[in-house]
Amino acid sequence: MPDALPATDGTPLVLSGARVVLPTGTVDNGRVVVEGARIARTAPPDHAPVVDVSGHWLVPGFIDLHNHGGGGASFTSGTVEDVLHGIHTHRLHGTTTLVASTVTGDMDFLAHRAGLLSELAEQGDIAGIHFEGPFISPCRKGAHSEELLRDPDPAEVRKLIDAARGRATMMTLATELPGGVDSVRLLAEHGVIAAIGHTDATYEQTVAAIDAGATVATHLFNAMPPLGHRSPGPIAALLEDERVTVELINDGTHLHPAALQLAFHHAGADRVAFITDAMDAAGFGDGRYMLGPLEVEVADGVARLVEGGSIAGSTLTLDRAFQRAVTVDGLTVEDAVAALSANPARLLGMTDTIGSLEPGKFADLVVLNHNFEVTGVMRRGEWVVDPQLA
Repeated sequence: MPDALPATDGTPLVLSGARVVLPTGTVDNGRVVVEGARIARTAPPDHAPVVDVSGHWLVPGFIDLHNHGGGGASFTSGTVEDVLHGIHTHRLHGTTTLVASTVTGDMDFLAHRAGLLSELAEQGDIAGIHFEGPFISPCRKGAHSEELLRDPDPAEVRKLIDAARGRATMMTLATELPGGVDSVRLLAEHGVIAAIGHTDATYEQTVAAIDAGATVATHLFNAMPPLGHRSPGPIAALLEDERVTVELINDGTHLHPAALQLAFHHAGADRVAFITDAMDAAGFGDGRYMLGPLEVEVADGVARLVEGGSIAGSTLTLDRAFQRAVTVDGLTVEDAVAALSANPARLLGMTDTIGSLEPGKFADLVVLNHNFEVTGVMRRGEWVVDPQLA
């Protein structure tokens, strides 16, 4: 994998002329000054080099809370080199911060996997680990191996937390299962996000889990009962509670645009986080892949289990989610930036360093053309995609 290109030799660099999306709004003909790894707090010297990005958008780097792989590499089963390759694939598409997700597996294997991923988190390659399974409902298992599913025993939940060595970021649970609510409390006590997903919970059971400390809806609408007028189920509870951030997979396959609009209308733009739920094929292509122990067929960019045909994650990259949001779904650029950057940063507790283009924060940014296609990506002040070479 190619190394990132230094933006400068240490001299402040000025990105000038773009429409810059800031927390306070969009500035036309704006500029961002980069000094080292961060956005500068002071004006640049007169001799500072300038990159002209006129006619483009300048937005914060994207943050993916839920990602299983990409570029042909799996975060669940690949080597360290494989994982780094997958991370780099997503960086090319604007994702400058990523949480690596596992899928259901044997407990010992997941603990071992957590140890490997925690080393990458310690190095700063990923922001943390998301355990999706094995504590999920067999009724809503999706692309998870049913024979490996188990109830969320707090002792086993604690085993995975410990294996992650302080780098466990999130765990998805079917909180209606025995031990579910107690596990939510345990996760909250240890500073790990408890996410409700792959669940068959009722409305009342979901409310109880939120009251116990659950704060995320794992890919809302998917792998849970549909919204009913007499039995509203988890969707209504998750949308109505201001404590909950809802994940959405905006690839045109997982959600109808009307469902996305429903989520934005009821949750508000400050409670939505776009995710990829990507598997190996993201940024790679059609073909046969393994997702944990299950075989997946990817055709026309849609991943489905070979046996049973269930959707098996996605081949989405966050630049496509952004582009679709503003060109198909009718969202404003500012709302798309919130869903891809500001809201995930807040959920991760990292708003002091990432999530917006503000002085003192890391120089993580994406340059988009008028079609909202990526033409430049900078991470920590180094070009991953140089707009002058793109």
